[in-house]
Amino acid sequence: MISQDPIILGLLATIIGAVFYTSQLSHPFFKGLYRYIPVMVMVYVLPSFLNTFDIVDSSQSQLHTVASNYLMPACLTLLILSVDIKSILLLGPKIVLLFLIASLGIIVGGPITLLLFAKFAPDSINWLGGDAAWRGMATLAANWVGGTANQIAMKEIYQVKDNLFAIMISVNVVFSAIWMSFLLICANHAKTIDSVTGADLRQFEKLIDKTENSLSCEQKTPNLTDYMLIFSVAFGVTGLAHMGADFLAPYFAEHYPETEKFSLTSNFFWLIIIVTSVGIALSHTKVRNLESVGASKVSTVMLYLLIASMGLKMDLTMIDDFPVYFVIGFIWLTIHASFVIIVGLLMKAPVAYMALASQCCIGGAASSPVVAMAFHRSLAPIAIMFSVFGYAWATYMAWICAEMMRFVSH
Repeated sequence: MISQDPIILGLLATIIGAVFYTSQLSHPFFKGLYRYIPVMVMVYVLPSFLNTFDIVDSSQSQLHTVASNYLMPACLTLLILSVDIKSILLLGPKIVLLFLIASLGIIVGGPITLLLFAKFAPDSINWLGGDAAWRGMATLAANWVGGTANQIAMKEIYQVKDNLFAIMISVNVVFSAIWMSFLLICANHAKTIDSVTGADLRQFEKLIDKTENSLSCEQKTPNLTDYMLIFSVAFGVTGLAHMGADFLAPYFAEHYPETEKFSLTSNFFWLIIIVTSVGIALSHTKVRNLESVGASKVSTVMLYLLIASMGLKMDLTMIDDFPVYFVIGFIWLTIHASFVIIVGLLMKAPVAYMALASQCCIGGAASSPVVAMAFHRSLAPIAIMFSVFGYAWATYMAWICAEMMRFVSH
């Protein structure tokens, strides 16, 4: 068994490179493979084979610790930098309200789902301990409000076991694919749906004109200085967050030990909160211009290395209980959809607004532009903007959801 971290890191890097290289090939086998298994899932699952078949001994590896403490906060910093709250507020009240309602549907949907299980099937899930259902669901809430980086952050905050986390990754992939397919079908029948619901399209048409004129982002070719600035901001904020967390976590543990149940004595909790807060603050400065020279691409490299290091800890032979979590995901997604549809119909919002608000939560920045462009190409920048905003507040919202689910479970 391979136990040296430099060799393990080399294997992970090779796997990531091979996945991305083959995903671009035109060979029918690879096109079919990646049509059904997304790149992110491949990067997560393939390293798990190294662990499952005893090729690598990850029990003593420090790679995941380094990735979660250094790459994770640096990645979040760069993702949050491009959020533009002012522009979002100028896009019209309906779409902003729908996005907030979509997020609310996820936040309250988790506790409601657990309440339903407590009433009708209390013996089907674990309620207490390290593999309690609410812990895993907290990571799914973070992904559905924000993205994978937020999901991994919640995994660390609530110490979610690897096998439970692997199930939640699977639930997310399955329902994200199903929901996106449904929304794309809606896009093909948008005019008919809007006609039946009596949607008010005036603001929608203004929105299209506005985004075509003012929301195009000019990408520049980055040079060495740009990469150095991206590096310094990402890890500078990470260092600042560690310094703050090293002070706040012990302070709360010593003076307010009762706040442990709210994770306020967790070092990682404060690490992520500080990173998120500083990232939002920097998004109002010229630092946000780093997005135009590839800050999000650099953060994506960090994210995939983090995902691969997590996959290395998973043992595929230990994944069970997927069916019950599939049901949890279905009920949860239904609650979310109900919130969006009911409010959307009440305010006579176009189906494009409802689809965009929902997909920016469930799918995130990777897939929301696809759904947006299915309705109109000028909606893609708005989809990215909402998705990035989701990164910024997902940690806060998922924490609220998790604490409500903890209360239900106890």
